[in-house]
Amino acid sequence: MRTDLFDFALPEDRIALRPVSPRDAAKLLVVRPGGALEDRTVRDLPELLQPGDAVVVNDTRVFPASLHGRRIGRGEHEPAISATLIRRLDGSRWRALVKPGKRLAVGDTVRFGDEGRVCFLGQLDAMVEAKGEGEAGGEVTLAFSFHGAVLDQALAERGDMPLPPYIAGRREADERDRSDYQTMFAHDEGSVAAPTAGLHFTDAMVEGLRVRGVALHRVTLHVGPGTFLPVKANDTGDHKMHAEWGSVSAETAAALNTVRRAGGRIVAVGSTSLRLLESAAAEDGTLSAFSGDTALFITPGYHFRAVDVMLTNFHLPRSTLFMLVSAFCSLDTMRKAYAHAIENGYRFYSYGDACLLFR
Repeated sequence: MRTDLFDFALPEDRIALRPVSPRDAAKLLVVRPGGALEDRTVRDLPELLQPGDAVVVNDTRVFPASLHGRRIGRGEHEPAISATLIRRLDGSRWRALVKPGKRLAVGDTVRFGDEGRVCFLGQLDAMVEAKGEGEAGGEVTLAFSFHGAVLDQALAERGDMPLPPYIAGRREADERDRSDYQTMFAHDEGSVAAPTAGLHFTDAMVEGLRVRGVALHRVTLHVGPGTFLPVKANDTGDHKMHAEWGSVSAETAAALNTVRRAGGRIVAVGSTSLRLLESAAAEDGTLSAFSGDTALFITPGYHFRAVDVMLTNFHLPRSTLFMLVSAFCSLDTMRKAYAHAIENGYRFYSYGDACLLFR
């Protein structure tokens, strides 16, 4: 499909720079089959579902993957370097996206500062061990001077939460983001972006689901930097998704299959949970244990096998995420829903409001 079909105009003042408090006070746009729209709040979720349904959340944990430093050792000029860690290779080596990539060559050393924090470890240096070819963002392999748990501590001291560009471009990350940009389910560390639909959950809402008779299950998908990348191709068929690692346990798969057989619905919290469940599903919708990479790219025409309902935030124009929700509810329905959201003051993106989509 043409990428420009997924474009829309979004006023800048609709981009949320902070979450609402409490988290479940966010607005919720309910989108039902046929395009019927209803304005609610996220805390209404339990009553919008049915006893016997199952909610599936992503329990990945975001780590402070954003580092700021300078190149050293090539004379007096020490250009500023920013790095986003994207995948650990071993105890001391990480794959990272660096900016500006053209300032670094293999063999260079980057010294990452403490940005005014209290750091108990010494300076943190990393050598550029390898550099990707033609990477616009500057993909490199960094070999750090520390190893294992000591390196983890150094990264925790110096790192910032890797806020999305549409927030980071308008304000600095701060200590509030360390809690704001983490879901209550966060457990297994490995993401460079939060599964943002899960940010709306509170203890009270989880208890409301339990009382309603709605089960809650956890899966893990570590969100990679590809979630922030726009679709630059003119046709969706020419876009390549970045692979992300995910896991569905045998116990969770069996429990969700039981829900489906009993007539209950599977409710995916966020695009990450949905893509992982669809990756783990057979053609007939039966789920099996899954552990590995997925690069599933969902566009209109996709046949959904495992997920019946989706809770998700409002996404960027031309993004793979807006394409996914357009596949779930139809492009026409989602364009009308987003126009309603813009007109009625809904807040967009990671710290914004949510919609509940019925397939």
